[in-house]
Amino acid sequence: MTSDRLFVYGTLMRGFDHPMARLLSAHADFIGSATCRGRLYLIKHYPGLLLSDAASDVVHGELFRLRTPDELLREFDMYEACGEGFSEPTEYLRRLIDVTLADGSADKAWTYIYNWPVTELPRIESGRFLEH
Repeated sequence: MTSDRLFVYGTLMRGFDHPMARLLSAHADFIGSATCRGRLYLIKHYPGLLLSDAASDVVHGELFRLRTPDELLREFDMYEACGEGFSEPTEYLRRLIDVTLADGSADKAWTYIYNWPVTELPRIESGRFLEH
């Protein structure tokens, strides 16, 4: 199963002056705000997402439609250091997850899940990286 959708919750969101955020906004269409079930942790100057089944664990982000999904996902895999050639376990894993749009509709989208321990890391309780 694949998708041309990408759910972002950190430095790739609109409004970040970052080369990869600019790449995304130039080659993808913003669909809207979206959420997924999960917990957000502050890793360094960027967040990490852990999936959760608890209804109270909500992470807020943005959903994009990638115009050239294969090429773009390869670029983002390299940026998130989980593409080819990175040693295991990589810091992030790209996974297809369920996201919910503001109107309540559901979609499947790629996102990057944090893959290293979060024991010592602060949790972003609001689930909103921009408000931490």
